[in-house]
Amino acid sequence: MKIAIASENGLVSEHFGYCQDFNIYEVENKQIVKCESVPNPGHKPGFLPNFLNDMGVTVVISGGMGSGAVNIFHEKGIEVITGARGSAETAAISYLEGSLKSTGSVCHDHKHHDECGGH
Repeated sequence: MKIAIASENGLVSEHFGYCQDFNIYEVENKQIVKCESVPNPGHKPGFLPNFLNDMGVTVVISGGMGSGAVNIFHEKGIEVITGARGSAETAAISYLEGSLKSTGSVCHDHKHHDECGGH
């Protein structure tokens, strides 16, 4: 299993598409065995879900995410958790423990990504 967390300086990013990087956690037997940080290659509609899918990601965690990305992830069988906050590593561990639940926080208008705060 691979978990991708949209992050900024080790914290869960408020918005998936505009995050600084993705922390990719490789998991075996509910334990993190490897973590790598992959720079966000850029926000283009539909690109990031395919990019992460090609990396073998099965779960994506973010503060918020646009509905288009959510739909593409679901079409690919990738679980989406939104509404996460705090440390990216803590979010990954909480997910593995079953205590991180999605709030369903979906952004609908992205003319200015900084207006999407407060998920």
